[in-house]
Amino acid sequence: MAETGAKHPGRNEPCHCGSGKKYKHCCLVKDEEAERVSLEQQASAAQPTAPPEDEPPQRTPPPPRIQGQPWKRSARSAPGPRRITTPRKAG
Repeated sequence: MAETGAKHPGRNEPCHCGSGKKYKHCCLVKDEEAERVSLEQQASAAQPTAPPEDEPPQRTPPPPRIQGQPWKRSARSAPGPRRITTPRKAG
């Protein structure tokens, strides 16, 4: 079973700030935002600032090939199956 850290109480436990509210209604959003910002700062510090010059520039993918197949109807121009409507039977 994983240990819960002393930093964050459970969602339904009383908040650690002493407001008397549940943690999820009081400080959960602030704590998650602070944790996200600190993780982003750590990630940006770990990334190199300039790419090495030995790598060639990335190539863009070629455009999709257009296949001319006149015997096939396109999906837009095909009217689809005909719907046969008959009057309702009265009586």
